Amino acid sequence: MTVQTMNVNAVVDRAKFKSFHMKIVLWCLFIVLFDGYDLAINGVVLPLLMKEWGMSAVQAGMLASTALAGMMFGAMSFGMLADKIGRKKVILICVSLFSLFTFLGGFASNPTEFGILRFIAGLGIGGVLPNLVALTSEYAPQRLRSTLVTAMFSGYAMGGIMAALCGSWLAADHGWQIMFYIAIIPLLFVPLFWKFLPESLTYLVKAKKQDQARYFLQKVEPAAQVTADTQLVLSSNDQTTSASVKALFSENRAAGTLLFWLAFFMCLLMLYALGSWLPKLMMAAGYSLGSSLMFLLALNIGAVIGTVSGGVLADRFDFKPVLISMLTVGILSLVGLGFNSPQPVIYLLVSLAGASSIGCSILLYSYVAQYYPVAVRSTGIGWASAIGRTGAIVGPIVIGLLLGMELPHKWNFIAVAIPGIIGAIAIFFIRVEKKAAEPAAEKALKAGVLTAD
Repeated sequence: MTVQTMNVNAVVDRAKFKSFHMKIVLWCLFIVLFDGYDLAINGVVLPLLMKEWGMSAVQAGMLASTALAGMMFGAMSFGMLADKIGRKKVILICVSLFSLFTFLGGFASNPTEFGILRFIAGLGIGGVLPNLVALTSEYAPQRLRSTLVTAMFSGYAMGGIMAALCGSWLAADHGWQIMFYIAIIPLLFVPLFWKFLPESLTYLVKAKKQDQARYFLQKVEPAAQVTADTQLVLSSNDQTTSASVKALFSENRAAGTLLFWLAFFMCLLMLYALGSWLPKLMMAAGYSLGSSLMFLLALNIGAVIGTVSGGVLADRFDFKPVLISMLTVGILSLVGLGFNSPQPVIYLLVSLAGASSIGCSILLYSYVAQYYPVAVRSTGIGWASAIGRTGAIVGPIVIGLLLGMELPHKWNFIAVAIPGIIGAIAIFFIRVEKKAAEPAAEKALKAGVLTAD
């Protein structure tokens, strides 16, 4: 009897872009939009919470970090869980968590209640992000992988734009609570996510759910000769069953893993310091709250441009020079914000800072997704994200301390720029190991189909 064996990874890599890919990107974009909304929400509500609850800048920074602490634990735990039970189930759990508990944050009557609710919401936000990246990356054709991941991630910046607009239009008249009530929207869409989001192909093959895997592979590439007798397999480097942290340090990946962790830590520190405190930083520089929220809008408009263009450039050239160039632009822009300039120049610098800081952080997710084998991809992204979230926790606290010291405002922006320098150095030293020559059987598999008696 002849058995037809088909390499899933090879088929996906060579597939043409289709409506199926677009649907995955759009559904994941919709989810990640509310992660971006959650980031920008701090910048909108912190000045209002400081006034209502009589908090200092340091206390407000620590309160903002409660959600980030939840994100750290969520990224660590849910990333590994997804490699074991499937990405789709974990995405649905995480969406339900962050949507419900962000909504409930609007009913908090004191900082303690608020902090607990934000921590639980953070668990969901931290857990969903690595899995959205992994799912999009897993289904994307190889030549478009970075473009599609970053296009999906543009929802992050769109969420920031939505938060800035809602803050300027609604918060003044309806209070800070309205910003949290809006977050219930993703929960209402969970049944649609269940119906339309595909499960991870790698998970389905490893779980021996061949019928489901064949169905989705046919969606990816309708021209593939997939029959009921076709046995789907993974490339040799994706067949490992280990989804442990140990796997991230095997096969000469230890140095790369540590450098990715450092880069994530520094980039997310810079991102969350800027996202959480930009309105307050601009107020310290002499601008009104209304004007400061417009700067938050400019930051996220720049982020959309930086995210999409960064992905396109990474597919055309390479991750490393693109990331280092983006960070360099961000560092110079942040330093420039410390000097007195005409308002149009300030808007331009803020937009460039958003394009580089948020765009670079998002592109890092795509970079790390392609660094690890599919079987441990969620674990790799999850742990990198978790380490990054520790930087995100530190960022708002550090800037809160600096604001409390009432230093000249240019030193605040320089402080935000320093992590970008360290992150660029870490990225410079990342080395992606080239694959060794493959055995004949593996070459046959990568051709797409192997038949065996």
